[in-house]
Amino acid sequence: MKKVITYGTFDLLHWGHINLLKRAKALGDHLTVAISSDEFNSLKSKKSYHSFDNRKMILESIRYVDEVIAEDNWEQKINDIVDNNIDIFVMGDDWKGKFDFLKDYCEVIYLPRTVGISTTKIKKDLLKVNNG
Repeated sequence: MKKVITYGTFDLLHWGHINLLKRAKALGDHLTVAISSDEFNSLKSKKSYHSFDNRKMILESIRYVDEVIAEDNWEQKINDIVDNNIDIFVMGDDWKGKFDFLKDYCEVIYLPRTVGISTTKIKKDLLKVNNG
């Protein structure tokens, strides 16, 4: 069985997220999604609209996702890969090169982002609407 992992916050879920999950799942038989815990988001000075538990529930309901785990720190990726027998690490290409050090443990693939959508864009668009 070929196992794939990806990481993210997955807040304000949109079709770009779904495209990423679908393409990641197509690379293997099992997709694990590691989502930032609320505590880790705080360390990164980020605030999610949805709590960790709600984001986890949403992701678990997506047919492409087989397992959801917590990401509590930047350093855990190697342990996640080793402990879960991961074959492929997948991230959006906006992270290109940042995780090449993981090539010692598994294949690393950067997938193109979905054009025209991002959580950042959604937040900016909502601010424009609310600020007239």
